[in-house]
Amino acid sequence: MTSLVQFALFLRWLYRRIRNEEMTRAFVEDMATNHLPQVYRLLEQLCEERKLGPHRVPRIRWIDLNGLRD
Repeated sequence: MTSLVQFALFLRWLYRRIRNEEMTRAFVEDMATNHLPQVYRLLEQLCEERKLGPHRVPRIRWIDLNGLRD
């Protein structure tokens, strides 16, 4: 019985860890694709207002360290 409880707790921990990683990946991807372009656009406007030289917007490069990218 004790082994079953420990196994169930392990599965619960594993599920939460995997789910947390999925949510973190979705959050980072959303920030990079939706919010960073807006931030760069606003920075570009500030540079134009202050007569600073034009800066090119860096491209987003995805790095998949786990090889699990869909």
